[in-house]
Amino acid sequence: MTVRVLVADDQELVRTGLSMILSVQPGIEVVGQAADGREAVELARRLRPDVCLFDIRMPGLDGIAATRELAGPDVEDPLAVVVITTFDLDAYVHGALKAGARGFLLKGAGPELLVQAIHAAAQGDALIAPSITARLLAAFSDTRLGRPPAQPVEPLTTREEEILLTVARGRTNAEIATDLHISLSTVKTHLTSIMTKLGARNRVELVMWAYETRRVHP
Repeated sequence: MTVRVLVADDQELVRTGLSMILSVQPGIEVVGQAADGREAVELARRLRPDVCLFDIRMPGLDGIAATRELAGPDVEDPLAVVVITTFDLDAYVHGALKAGARGFLLKGAGPELLVQAIHAAAQGDALIAPSITARLLAAFSDTRLGRPPAQPVEPLTTREEEILLTVARGRTNAEIATDLHISLSTVKTHLTSIMTKLGARNRVELVMWAYETRRVHP
């Protein structure tokens, strides 16, 4: 299945470069480009791409605000958003993830990681640049900000706790299935149950909760 991607960046050279990298990849089609956040939101709502690739620093409406409009907690039918930026700033990363982004990459990450992030987002997974994951999620957890983390509506089972930890360590569904010697469909069933119990909408929120509750340490 072809993954349809919308690219938004205020720098034409960067926007064109990202589009060219993605367009030559098998299974990826760039269906639109935007030069600012407001245009990106309008195009995304009209085109309904499988994945939106947004720069953070854009005029009018920045990438975090654009992500919130398309994938935020109040959005009924959220789109998958991957945020990409030059700046390795924790506040940016945390803001993007809280806004609903399914991935966060630095522009120097390289084509391979970029393509992985696009495919992961399209499949409901999340990919965050490895260099910032643990540092970010530990530093900006709700517990550190003085708010207790949300509690599940029902306790997680032992297997669900095990799967949550593997997700928090960045393992994909296929890797979890291999690691735990269970089927891929079983992994997906457990993840659905965990998300329901926690009121989480995606893997990023699961990872953040695992850090907030100190199940995982940096």
